[in-house]
Amino acid sequence: MAWMSWTLPTALFFIGIAVILVGMTTWQIVSPCVERRGFLPLATTRGDRLFIGLLSSAFIHLAFVALTDVNIAVATVLSAFWMLILMRWG
Repeated sequence: MAWMSWTLPTALFFIGIAVILVGMTTWQIVSPCVERRGFLPLATTRGDRLFIGLLSSAFIHLAFVALTDVNIAVATVLSAFWMLILMRWG
């Protein structure tokens, strides 16, 4: 694993993703979900909304890095807020 620069933020990011995946897997085993429609134009499961949320959060961060000089923490807070909205009403 020496080929990758494992800084603390990098490690925390991947640990966070792993914790989310373990939590979502446990939730699915305990309480299986059914597809539902929210404000997204398609029927989705919790896992679908998680994937869409993670992907769109990456794009939010890319947009902040490319288009603004604002601190990346703002993009992180915005992404967390977006994930909460998407997981609840998406």
